[in-house]
Formats: sequence, C-alpha cells, structure tokens
Amino acid sequence: MTDPRPIGFRFHQATKIMPWGVPADQGWPRPPRPPAFKAYPGPKVRLPPPRHQGLTVEQALQARRSARTYGSAPLSLDALGQLLFAAQGFTGQRQGYRLRAAPSAGALFPYEIYVVVHRVQVLAPGAYHYDPRDHSLTLVRSGHLARPLMRIGLQQEHLATAAAVFALSAVIDRVRAKYGERGWRYVYMEAGHISQNIYLQATSLGLRSVAVGAFIDDDMNALLGLDGERETVMYLHAVGPPR
Repeated sequence: MTDPRPIGFRFHQATKIMPWGVPADQGWPRPPRPPAFKAYPGPKVRLPPPRHQGLTVEQALQARRSARTYGSAPLSLDALGQLLFAAQGFTGQRQGYRLRAAPSAGALFPYEIYVVVHRVQVLAPGAYHYDPRDHSLTLVRSGHLARPLMRIGLQQEHLATAAAVFALSAVIDRVRAKYGERGWRYVYMEAGHISQNIYLQATSLGLRSVAVGAFIDDDMNALLGLDGERETVMYLHAVGPPR
C-alpha cells in the first residue's frame, strides 16, 4: 500500500537517526565519494585576494536585510572576489583538511559555486565557476543571461536586475558517501550557511542581496550544464549595489 503521507514528512521520518541507524540506509550501499573539487577547462580569471575590512559581525547582523531592488552600477572585481571568498574561500588547514569560510558536515564541502554575471567590472556577461583552490573563475557559459534567469526564477525581476547571481550547487554524494541518506539533510543545511555568509559579506561591502529558493530546477541546472542528479542547484543568491 502506498504511504499517503506527504513526501516531505516521509523524507523526514526516513532520514532520522535512530539508535540502530538511519531507516533510509537499510539495504542501500553508500555511493563512492566523488572528487573533492571540480575544474573546468579554459582560461582562468584570477580574483583579487580577499582583504576587505568592514563592519563588525554585530553591525552586519544588525544591518542585514533582504533587498530586491538594485542600482545599475557594476560590481567591482574586488567585491565579487570577496563575496566568493565568503561563500567558499579557504580559511586554513587542520588535520589534512583545507577549511573554508562556511561550515560543512565532516569537512566534505559538497558545494560548487557558480556566479551568473550581469554587471561586473572587467568580466564579460555569462556564467562562471569558482575554484577556491586558486581563488579564480572560469567561464562556463557566455552571453547575457538576465532574461533566461528571470524566466527560470518564475519572473522574479531581481534575478535580472542584480549585478550578479550566485548559484549554489551540491555534489550530494560527497556527503552521502560518509553519512548515507542522512547526508541529504546536511547538504540542505549547508546551503543556508553559505547563503548567510554571502548576506553578511554583501552588507559589509555596502551591497544589497537576497536569497532565492523558487526556480525551475531542471532549467537552472541546464543553464549551467549540470545533470541535476550527480550535481544540482539548491539555492540562488542575488547581489547588487544600492540605488
């Protein structure tokens, strides 16, 4: 008999940690762990090193707001690099793990960061992939993507009027390989950690931003050339200057 309860409830029940394990893990082998990093061919754009000294954490928390209207000025490459560092930049090393700006279950770091550039100084419009290993960007799709992105985002205009839109995509098996089906929960949690870092960094830079969870998943993955299974976009985050 088919379980009539909502799928969200069934997911929550199946991924609970019980004294004897996680129900959804029973009878399912854990997948092999994918590579820890992803790289694209092509020339790289080296970003300026992160060096912004702005608001205190308390000041940024007090000032942070979700903002959906932006000015027409471009972002500087320094600001873009600082935002990407806040999202997934390396901050140190411990016990063989390279640590990043946002926390991650088991230091497994399932997220890849893409940025859809509408208006950034010296960068051509298009979609770029961020590589934290050398703090660089690689172009993965060229062209003006404001209209397609707004359509994918259910006509949310701020996805087109922002200077840049960050796409947080998860390689889920990086976490499932260690934590099984409970790992799905950790992946969802981590999107929030990263997004809050972007919020606070944008606030410290004097920029406006908003997280976006409503978009057509398959079309967003297609825009970035992702298969939607091994790697899938979980969250968007728009950033732009004030008016």
